[in-house]
Amino acid sequence: MNLMTAPSSPQTRFTVPDFATLKGLVSQATVDDVQAALRREHLRIEDLAALLSPAAETMLPLLAAESRRITTLRFGRTTQIYAPLYLSNLCTNRCAYCGFSADNRIARRKLSLEEAEAEAEILRKRGFQHILLVSGEAPAALGVDYLEAIALRLRDRFAALSIEVQPLNTEEYARLFAAGITAVAVYQETYDRRVYDKVHLSGRKCDYDYRLETPARAAAAGMREVGIGALLGLADWRCEGLALGLHLAWLRKHFWKTNFTVSFPRLRPAAGSFEPLVHVTEAHLSQLIFALRIFDPDVGLILSTREEERYRDGMLGLGPTRYSAGSCTAPGGYSQDEEKGDHHDGEQFSVGDHRSIGEVCAAIRRKGFDPVCKDWDREFQHLEDQEPVPVPAE
Repeated sequence: MNLMTAPSSPQTRFTVPDFATLKGLVSQATVDDVQAALRREHLRIEDLAALLSPAAETMLPLLAAESRRITTLRFGRTTQIYAPLYLSNLCTNRCAYCGFSADNRIARRKLSLEEAEAEAEILRKRGFQHILLVSGEAPAALGVDYLEAIALRLRDRFAALSIEVQPLNTEEYARLFAAGITAVAVYQETYDRRVYDKVHLSGRKCDYDYRLETPARAAAAGMREVGIGALLGLADWRCEGLALGLHLAWLRKHFWKTNFTVSFPRLRPAAGSFEPLVHVTEAHLSQLIFALRIFDPDVGLILSTREEERYRDGMLGLGPTRYSAGSCTAPGGYSQDEEKGDHHDGEQFSVGDHRSIGEVCAAIRRKGFDPVCKDWDREFQHLEDQEPVPVPAE
């Protein structure tokens, strides 16, 4: 069965094979298959299945070494630094695993344009040039008009603005791109349709297919970068990794001008006290990261502050190319930090690495790598219908 076969039209929809099929591919892989995958220059989906398989667990040092070699070859010794900026924790969805779920009794808040601007200014002064604008999914309260207004206020102060909000249509993404948004992150949460239906209880997020098609809509709108991922702890992590690889390969085939990233969020403690359905260890996470790097040498791999500093420091240079730092997952949290507050009401989840940007950058340098706070300039974002925006004076 060739899982990579897809018609050539960009309008073709990506479909996820049944997890039983994916599990069969992973479980039948042998040590010989893993060794063959490590020798192959251009990997097939069967090779990714081998790298994700139980047979590869005993060969983790070899996977790590190959992942490090490829990462150094493609990305040098750089690690990009970014920070999330939470705009709102209002949400109309009931998702069993999420701290923002409409069921949870947390302090709800949406930042005004002025408050969002103030939060962004705090991050700018701390040295961040790449920020990710994040919110719960409440389109009536936080729609495209609001996001466009924020982008227009911030685009001249930052090298790159990304969003992680509710899924939008192609026209809305194109509008935000014109306003200065350069990238979209949208995670399927789980590619296992059965589990997806189980953990998404009500709200627009219950539409599995619409969410699955969102990365393609963002890429079709002209976004420079699109990020995908699965929330680890909901379903079989090996099958999630194989589904991620299939999705990534499909997106690359149909939207070859777009840059892609993959994130690997593991479930963290949050309001609602949801317990992971599947235990994903650091060794599992490492194997997944190494496998995706070997499968797609050019994809950006993100390791966020969900993970503890010990693990993040240990993974430097081995596969991940982008780290968040100094993160807060509650709206207005950075202003609370400035006021010496030590508790963030209404956060989405608790972070594992509490270090500041300076501390994270110092750790990166100690490992012999270069932290990069800016690797893109919005002047490169050419828009035919818009006059170039002058670079603001320092």
